[in-house]
This record gives sequence, structure tokens and C-alpha cells, in this order.
Amino acid sequence: METEAGTVKAISSALRRRLRGRLRAGAPALPLRGRWKRWQRDHVPRRLILLLSIIGPGIITANVDNDAGGIATYSLAGANFGYGLFWVLIPITLALVVVQEMCSRMGIVTGKGLADLIREQYGVKATFYVMVALLLANLANTVAEFAGVAASLEIFGVSKYVSIPAAALFVWWLIVYGTYRRVERVFLIACFFYVAYLISGVMAQPPWGTVLARMVVPEVQWNSRYLVMLVGVVGTTIAPWMQFYQQSAVVEKGIRPSQYRYARYDTMVGCFIAVVVAMFIMVACAATLHERGIAIETAKDAALALQPLAGRYCAGLFAFGLFNASLFAASVLPLATAYYVCEGLGWETGIDKKLRDAPQFFGLYTALIVVGSLFILIPGFPLLAVMYLSQVLNGVLLPFVLVFILLLINRRDLMGQYVNTPLFNAVAWSTSIIMIGLTLVMVGSLLLGY
Repeated sequence: METEAGTVKAISSALRRRLRGRLRAGAPALPLRGRWKRWQRDHVPRRLILLLSIIGPGIITANVDNDAGGIATYSLAGANFGYGLFWVLIPITLALVVVQEMCSRMGIVTGKGLADLIREQYGVKATFYVMVALLLANLANTVAEFAGVAASLEIFGVSKYVSIPAAALFVWWLIVYGTYRRVERVFLIACFFYVAYLISGVMAQPPWGTVLARMVVPEVQWNSRYLVMLVGVVGTTIAPWMQFYQQSAVVEKGIRPSQYRYARYDTMVGCFIAVVVAMFIMVACAATLHERGIAIETAKDAALALQPLAGRYCAGLFAFGLFNASLFAASVLPLATAYYVCEGLGWETGIDKKLRDAPQFFGLYTALIVVGSLFILIPGFPLLAVMYLSQVLNGVLLPFVLVFILLLINRRDLMGQYVNTPLFNAVAWSTSIIMIGLTLVMVGSLLLGY
């Protein structure tokens, strides 16, 4: 027995020595992912891990709204009115949080996208008309995003006949051959590069005391030029595609009701970051272009004008931010369109699906990419007219979408205990009424041409 026990002990010692030797030689006992998961389990609080796993839909949706059109609008607001529109940033943040949180909650509780719910509750006919209008609006927006890609890279000497095909191919490949998790990671990385606008805003050296004062003390100008820009700033921050995309993204990610509060944090943080980025874009232009009375028409004009005023690094960062935002939105806007059109018509959707399983979804996404990029290559294409058209269509549709959201989220048979509370309903309806009023003013002003 002693000999047998000694033999077992010797074998065990030999195995331990061999294992230590392999570790010293560089052969890990666990794969890298296994060791990372063990470290997470042992050292990172469970709630933080859960929060990090939920983050994505809210941050991505809110930041994509700072696209080429949004950057142009914020640049014009800062260049034309200085710090006069900064007071609107706080109520915009509240409105954005309220609307996006309701959509996130609906997606989590029902497990269905917004277009899917509208079709089920209000019929195919109403859904069809809304989907067609949204499709046209987002096609125009997609054209504007590729225009932003071309304009930003032209500043660095890259021809649009090179940048547009390359950008279109990249965003198509990313979605068609990607998975939801991989695509979400790429989008979150793109969100990080919005820091370029924060840096350019700081480099413009604005009077921060004035900036903070104008954020809390409204200084309204009662003229049509100011009011149209006010409506434009609000309207470019909350667009109909955002509600559809965030709810669909929450559903595809599989977030459960028990994880709702973490999704709520994701939405709130995303909205806050998006408005902060918008503020720094306005700061950069107000502190330089407005102070010297320099007029601009596009975000490209703003980047070029910043160079002699704030230095080439500030201008370069501004142009890089435009490129990042435009490429980011050129990926997400067609994706949002494919989500809500296919949901509304009852077709299969999802990035994790194979091309053969969801041909309409990927086919529509591909068509939007191809058409949107080809328009930019047409010499003399009326881009500004297309951007105005997309704003009008967004403005016409936004009141209908907000009303649909509020009607659906207050249905107890759909939402159960997650219906709006009376206080939240009051805030949500007030926000919606204000948004409807502002949107109607914007549409009227654009149609009347003043």
C-alpha cells in the first residue's frame, strides 16, 4: 500500500511540475477569454458587468442623431446666433430622454419593435403609409450622410469618387456580414470619436462663464430667422427614425424586463452625451465664426473657416468629427429604415439573421446604401433641397409617431405594470405637445420659405 501511495504521489508531483513548466513556457491553463471571464467574476461587481452588457442601444441611437445634418444645424446655430440658443439645450435633453426611454421600455416589455406594434394594433394600411413616408425621409437623410463623408474627406484632399464607393462598401459589409454584437461594438467605438468635437470646442477658447449663463437664462429673439433656427435645433435632435431604431435594437439585443433599469441608464447617458456634443459644436462656432461675423452654409464651411481662427488642429478635429458622424449615420440610418419597414410589413429582421433568412431586410438595406451613395456622385445634385425635404418629412411624421408611442405605452394589456405613471404621462404628453407645436412651426416656415 505504501509503495502504491508513493507511486500516486510521484505521478501527481510530476504532473504538477509539467503544468508549471508549461505555464513558464507560455502555455496558459485557460484560453484568454476564459481567464478574462474568471477575472471579471472575481474582481468586477456583478451589477457593473450587467450594466456593461446592456449598454448600447441608447448611446448609439442618441449619438447617431449628431449626423451630417445635425452637425450642420448646430454649426449654423453657433455661427449665426452665438450663444443665443444655448438655453434650449437643457429642455432638449429632457425631451430626448422622455421619448427614447418610452421606446426602450416598450421594446423590453413587449419584445416587439415599434413598427410591429403599430401594425398589430392599428392595421396594415396605416402602417404602410407611415412606412412609405419614413422610407422617403430616411433615403434623403442617407444621401445627406454620404454627402457629409464626401465633404469631410475633401478637406483632406480625398476625391468623393474614391471616398463614397469605399464608405458605401464598408457600411454594407459591416451590416450584411456582421453579427449584432460585433456591429454594436463598432458603433460604440464610433461614439467615442465624438470627443473630437469636445476638443475642438475647448481649443476655440470660449468664455465659459457666458456659455454657462446663457444655458440657464433664456434670451429669446422674436423674429422668424431666430424662431426657425430654434425649431431646427429641436427638430434635428429628435427624429422619427430614432424611436424605431432604439426599440428594434433593444428587442434584438434581448434585454429582459428585469434588466429595465440598466437600459434606462443607457438611454439617459446616451441622450446626455449627444446633447453635450451638440453644445461643443455650437461653442466652437460661436466663439470663432460668430465673433468675427463669418457666415457659413454647411458643416464643411465651418471646418474650413475654423482653420485661420482656431488653428489647423481645431479645424482638422472638426472635419474628422464630421467624417466619423457621417459614416456612423450612413450605417445606422439605412439599418433603422430596414428595421421599421420590414417590421411594419411582417418580414424577418435582424443583423444576426443570414442573408437567405431575411432577404427583404438586407435587400432594403443594400438598396438604400447604393441609391444614397450614387446620388452624391451625380454632378450638380441639389443636396440642400434634399436635406430640406428630409426635414419636412421628418417634421410631418414626428407628431404621428409621438402620438402612437403614447397611445401604445399607456395600454395595460401591452405594458402591464410598465405603463406610464401619471407624473411621467404629464411630462411625456407635455413634451409631445411642445414637439408637435415646434414641428408644425418648422414645417410651415420651410414651406412658406421664410
